[in-house]
Amino acid sequence: PADHFHRERARELLTSHFGTVNLAGFGCDELDAGLAAAGGLFIYIQETQKTELAHIERLTRLELADTLIIDDASRRNLELCQTLVGARREGSLLATLDLTRTPMGARYLKRALLSPLRDTARIGMRLDTVDRLYADPPLRETIRERLGEVYDLERLNSRVVLGSANARDLLALKSSLAQLPILRETLAAVPEGRLAAIAAEMDPLDDLHALLAAAIREDAPVGLREGHLIRTGYHAELDGLIDLLENGRNLILALEASERERTGIANLKAGYNKVFGYYLEVSKGQLRHVPDHFIRKQTLVNAERFITPELKEFEAKVLGAEEKRLALEYRLFTEVRQQAAACSSRILHAAGLLARVDFYACLAEAARRHHYVRPRVDDGEVIDIREGRHPVIELALPAGRFVPNDVSLDQREREVLIITGPNMAGKSTVLRQTALIALMARMGSFVPAAAATIGAVDRIFTRVGAMDDLRRGQSTFMVEMNETANILNNATEHSLIILDEIGRGTSTYDGLAIAWAVAEELVGKNGKGVKTLFATHYHELIELARTTPRMQNYNIAVREWNDSIIFMHKLLEGGTNRSYGIQVAALAGVPPHVIARAKELLRRIERGEAAVAAETRPAPGRPKTPRHPGQLPLFGGGSDPLRKKMGEIEPDRLTPLEALALLYELKAMGGGS
Repeated sequence: PADHFHRERARELLTSHFGTVNLAGFGCDELDAGLAAAGGLFIYIQETQKTELAHIERLTRLELADTLIIDDASRRNLELCQTLVGARREGSLLATLDLTRTPMGARYLKRALLSPLRDTARIGMRLDTVDRLYADPPLRETIRERLGEVYDLERLNSRVVLGSANARDLLALKSSLAQLPILRETLAAVPEGRLAAIAAEMDPLDDLHALLAAAIREDAPVGLREGHLIRTGYHAELDGLIDLLENGRNLILALEASERERTGIANLKAGYNKVFGYYLEVSKGQLRHVPDHFIRKQTLVNAERFITPELKEFEAKVLGAEEKRLALEYRLFTEVRQQAAACSSRILHAAGLLARVDFYACLAEAARRHHYVRPRVDDGEVIDIREGRHPVIELALPAGRFVPNDVSLDQREREVLIITGPNMAGKSTVLRQTALIALMARMGSFVPAAAATIGAVDRIFTRVGAMDDLRRGQSTFMVEMNETANILNNATEHSLIILDEIGRGTSTYDGLAIAWAVAEELVGKNGKGVKTLFATHYHELIELARTTPRMQNYNIAVREWNDSIIFMHKLLEGGTNRSYGIQVAALAGVPPHVIARAKELLRRIERGEAAVAAETRPAPGRPKTPRHPGQLPLFGGGSDPLRKKMGEIEPDRLTPLEALALLYELKAMGGGS
């Protein structure tokens, strides 16, 4: 409901919960929209959990100035957490890097992936820590082995504080806490750096571990009302009740033997059922020996069941003990759970430290497995990647099949790279891998390359592929233009832009005009321009790159063989004026007669004859109809005297008088007035 997000209500709610006069201590007293969102979330948790939220201990302000911003469209286009097709986790960068051993570490990795850093000092600290673990496999394996025994401390803590944790949860908590002293000792052996600092900061929670080890049985059930929760020796009264219950069978057997001897009834036996409780059963043939103090309880076909005052007293004691035991065990369990809840801050702090250790060890393990190298990260203007690889695609291919590529961007000579080449040649892969390598370096990870220098990056923008958003009434082209507008309006000189096909969703000339104007804007934005990789099929942009400073032409190499093409997947300097679309269509399985017709039409179009192409081959069963005389051709007519005349002119050889005469002649040919 909207009133849950009222700013004043949220402010009152949060200050009341944290016991403060205002929220300035959290650095967010002036963030009205943020506090409204926090208040709405807090109310939601209150209503769904219906308990005290003591485990929520602080508000944390996320400083965007410290974070490399990746908007939603770029996250989606780069497939950071899920694939574009099918929205699956498998096939994303997160799935490739996630070798964490704990749920806390996995969440930390995802946060780091979606919010890389801008502070090179912090990035350097992360890289140093990853490098230390990368270079010491025994240390890394020991840490990862211990982390593999740790459960989700953050979620366990929430269940404990909210009072929903069962005995299995406390056992998982105990098992996890048992790893803390071992991990602290392992990390403390590292001479210096972040790992040693974490060891010094780590609280092993020995007291809580000792409490759980002494109190909770290893075979405790999930249910809390079934008993068998508390260990023998933890509580004297409970031990007495358990002893009574466990020895009750022996007491019954002793009572049975005593009554058999006293009465002389050889087949007398004691029993129990839930309806009548404990009883003594005597067969019909022995009823004459039943003494007067036996009280008839139940009649059967072949026997009678009796109780005695002594048996009734025993029953009351045993059944009372069972009830008392269950109640006492539940009370003791809740007391232990409350003591664990009192350690919430300490548990969460330990969980945060373990998440960081898991994050570092994960990146080091990924670097070892996937052959990544440590990048150089600085505040300069250069992005230089040598033999870069796409971290996801290379794992999907057989070893050695992925073709690495070099990419170099700066703001002096190579600020905007115009990349041409056919579909399927690998343009999109080169673009995406450049953005992913920059992102990985800025999150503190090693990168898939032979070497990499990543300068200052404040935002990563991507505009990739064709996609509509029918829920919002947006066509493919509108989505494309929305993303393009966002890039042009928000990019700075430190941004990295990935553009894969601008203007393809509209007419050829409109699209070319938009792509040309966007390229001009990016190379000249704010007088400094923006580092951009611009893949396009508009070969006219090659001319723009040839005449514009800081803009360079590149192409993805292919080889032609027997009227087909072989993709080289290699980025080379220089542009290309062919898209090889018909060859790609043939590779996709388009019928041969359609391919042949397309080649014929392409030849006509290239000669300027496309205006009559439709007349040369009418559809089967349809009469040939002349083109409407008023209809303008899409590609122009086959004969154009004006263009022919202009093509014959040699301007350098014309005198001023000849030029003036020629101008009148051209005007007459064009029908101008």
